[in-house]
Amino acid sequence: MNGIEFPLWVWGTFFAIVLIALFVDIFIVNRHAHVPSRKETVTWSIVWISLALAFNGFVYWVVNDLYGHDAALFKAKEFFTGYLIELSLSVDNLFVFLLIFSYFQVPKKYQHRVLFWGIMGAIFMRMGMIFAGAELVERFHAILYLFGAFLIYTGLKMFSDDEDGFNPEESKMVSLVTRYVRITKRYEGEKFIIIEGGKRAGTLLLLVLIVVEISDVVFAVDSIPAIFGITTDRFIVYTSNIFAILGLRTFFFLLADLADKFHYLKYGLATVLTFIGFKMLTPLLAEGLILVLGTENQSAVAVFTKRFVAGDFKQEFINISLAFVVIAIFLSVVLSLVFPAKQVTAKENSIEKLDE
Repeated sequence: MNGIEFPLWVWGTFFAIVLIALFVDIFIVNRHAHVPSRKETVTWSIVWISLALAFNGFVYWVVNDLYGHDAALFKAKEFFTGYLIELSLSVDNLFVFLLIFSYFQVPKKYQHRVLFWGIMGAIFMRMGMIFAGAELVERFHAILYLFGAFLIYTGLKMFSDDEDGFNPEESKMVSLVTRYVRITKRYEGEKFIIIEGGKRAGTLLLLVLIVVEISDVVFAVDSIPAIFGITTDRFIVYTSNIFAILGLRTFFFLLADLADKFHYLKYGLATVLTFIGFKMLTPLLAEGLILVLGTENQSAVAVFTKRFVAGDFKQEFINISLAFVVIAIFLSVVLSLVFPAKQVTAKENSIEKLDE
C-alpha cells in the first residue's frame, strides 16, 4: 500500500493549504509583533489541529476514490500516526526552544518572529531531508534497519539523559556561529541584520534564529527516521511532518507556562522511538527466523512469519502502532499531571557569557 501514487493536484492542494494558512497567520493574525493571549493560543491550537485532521479526511477521500476503502483507511491511519509522532516530538523540542529563548533573554514579542522564520526554514530543510531519505530507502531498503537501530539507541539514550539535549552555555554551536558571523550581541527590535560602522552585522536575534534552525536539523535526525518506521510513502511522510510543525509557534506560547508540568513526556517519546525502532527491525528478525526454521517448515510460527514478511498484516500492525503511540503519549501526560515535578530553582544565565 506504500506504492500508492498521489496525483499532482493532491500535492498542489497540500501546498495551497499550507501557503494560505501561513498567509493568514503572518499577514492577518500576526501582522504586528505581540505576545499572544492564552485565549488566542488555545483558539489557534485548535485551528491547527483541526486543519491537520481535516487534511487527514482529505487523504482518506482521495485514496478511497482512487483505490477503495481499505487502502484509504490504511493511508489515513498512516497519516494520523505519523502526525501524532511528529507533533509529540515537536512539542518536546519546544522545551529546548524555550531554553534557548530564556538563555538569550529574547523579548516575548520577538519570539514569534524567530519561530516563524525557524518554521519556514524547517519546511524547506525537512523537504530535502525527507525526499533524500525516501530515495535512499527506495534504492537501499536495508537502510531502514539502520534507522531502526538508530531509533532504539536514541530512545534508550532519552531514558538515561537527565538534562536537556541542548545547553546554550556549553554549546559549541554558539561559539562556531559567532566565530564566522559578525554578531552585535544586542537586540535591534525585530531586525536580524543592521549596518554598524559601515558594515553589515547580525543582531542577537539573528544568532537566536540560527541556533533554532540548527537545533531543528538535529531534531529532524530523530523525527524523520521515526516516521519512516510508520510508512515510506513520501507524501504521507512529508505532509504529516509539515502539519506537525505548522502550529509550533502557537503551541510554543501555549506550552511556555506548562513546560515543567510535562516532565514525563520525554519518557513517553523514548518509549515510542524504541518501539518504532524494534518495529523497523522486525522484518529482518522475521527473515532470520525463516532461515532458522527452514523454508519448507509448515508450523504455525513459520506460516505466520512468512505471511508477515509477505505483508499480509499491514493493517493490523498500523493499528498496533497507532494504539501504542496514543497510549504511550497519553500515559506520559497523565503521569506528569498526577506526579508533578519537584520545583527546582533555575540557574540565571547572562547574555554577557556570549563574550567569553
